[in-house]
Amino acid sequence: MASLTLPRPLVLGSTSVYRRELLQRLRLPFEVARPEVDETPRPHEAPAALAQRLAMEKAQAVALQHPQAVVIGSDQVADLNGEPLGKPGTHERAVLQLQRMRGQTVVFQTAVAVVCLESGFAQGALAQVMVRFRAYSDEAIESYLRAETPYDCAGSAKSEGLGIALLERIDNQDPTALVGLPLIETCRLLRAAGIPLLD
Repeated sequence: MASLTLPRPLVLGSTSVYRRELLQRLRLPFEVARPEVDETPRPHEAPAALAQRLAMEKAQAVALQHPQAVVIGSDQVADLNGEPLGKPGTHERAVLQLQRMRGQTVVFQTAVAVVCLESGFAQGALAQVMVRFRAYSDEAIESYLRAETPYDCAGSAKSEGLGIALLERIDNQDPTALVGLPLIETCRLLRAAGIPLLD
């Protein structure tokens, strides 16, 4: 990690390996903390609203333990025609998700929030990625899941891995958003919170 000294400690409120690897691209020193947040959707909560709420709640939960730090929270929800699809957790649920998504356009709603309790800073942002899935077979689903076991990924497909073979098209303004942490928005929020980037 970089030897840069920041004006405040930086904490990633996530234990996701994918988010940690993305944040490392910014070459900032940071710690990792697990946010204890109930991720259950509220009744009739839209996927974008769910992602934004959970990102902020995760950042706030970790900020309570690190009030002097600038804390990053993030969440991603796969949006299939307004229905939230979360992490499948099991093989069976992943099969069902991938069956429902084939031939469909899914919007991956990726939210990020940055919070610092001591300075009173709390802002969030949303990055949307439109993903068109191919009309793949059930055999392709089984082959993919055996190869990659993406049970910890919203929508059951890792675009940064073999899951790209399930896709027909990706439309986005930030390619890192689909992986789980929209770095363009994260950089903007970190600068606003007083964390220097290339300055």
